[in-house]
Amino acid sequence: MMKDIRSLTSSELKKAVILMGEKPFRSKQLEEWIWTKSAKSFDQMTSLSKSFREKLSEKFYLRRIVLSEKQKSRDGTIKCAFEVEKKSPADSSVVEGVLIPTQSRMTACISSQVGCSLACKFCATGRLKLMKNLSAAEMYDQVENLASIASEEYNVNLSNIVYMGMGEPLLNYSNVLESVNRICGTPGLGMSPKRITVSTAGIAKAIKRLGDDEVRFNLALSLHAANDEKRSKIMAINETNSLEELAESLKYFYEKTGTRVTFEYIIFKDFNDEIKDARELAKFCKNVPCKINIIEYNAIDEGEFEQAEIYNVDAFAKFLEDRNLIVNVRRSRGKDIDAACGQLANKNKPGEGALKKVLHST
Repeated sequence: MMKDIRSLTSSELKKAVILMGEKPFRSKQLEEWIWTKSAKSFDQMTSLSKSFREKLSEKFYLRRIVLSEKQKSRDGTIKCAFEVEKKSPADSSVVEGVLIPTQSRMTACISSQVGCSLACKFCATGRLKLMKNLSAAEMYDQVENLASIASEEYNVNLSNIVYMGMGEPLLNYSNVLESVNRICGTPGLGMSPKRITVSTAGIAKAIKRLGDDEVRFNLALSLHAANDEKRSKIMAINETNSLEELAESLKYFYEKTGTRVTFEYIIFKDFNDEIKDARELAKFCKNVPCKINIIEYNAIDEGEFEQAEIYNVDAFAKFLEDRNLIVNVRRSRGKDIDAACGQLANKNKPGEGALKKVLHST
């Protein structure tokens, strides 16, 4: 059976090249074509001999995700629908990535799964079933496509990458870490890991594993309430990953990596927008060096929440700032193309895909 050549590690690829009777250095040339030059077929790899290319075609396939639709918001945000390989005929093959331009940054937001299994109540993606973990190559391709669009549309390079699209990245742990390695590697895109943020709904064991692996990228926790009762109402994951467990895992992560954590806090009207909620958040922030992103809520179809009043958001932020906490209030972008935080959910046709918590961390 033929195998996806981009699923091989560097050492596996080198071994395969030697078994085909080629010199070991050919594997480096091959990797450069695959990861840096973005070849779409073996025939495009003109520095490799024809016989070598033929042998590769007999043993491996080279498949890349396909950009099927692109929409541009009035604020410059660009939403892309990408078609990926299906796990089964009944599954969706569409994931979404978003390019977010601001005055100081050009950010690519990418997905890690098709669908999501966590069912957070405020998120349209949470209403979908989990259909597939994306491969490292499929995540890499999203970044590569968005980097090309940034160059074409704005004549600038990507400055940041956030894993904040569809899915829970830490439930696709190995592929996410491999994609980061490829994005940061050479051959690869050569990005600094400090320009990358991986966001999680909060899986304590996986956060500790990040610490053990001494990752160099940034970690963001979707918190949204610093009270177990409230958080469990909107995030079922909290029932098996309590705030106490998360605090312990975050302390461990910080001890191992020295990296400050970001807390994401979507603020909902009459739910988590009062000063008592801010006081609970401030207390939780004592567990680990952190910064806080307060995110405005964007309504979804048949959703039960509303956007908090501006004066409540401002008072909430001031309370935290008065306690010497780093606070950023994030205004969602791309609303006119349904690309704002939590609004989207995959439907049958490309372009109607989903992003879990996009457009708020840049």
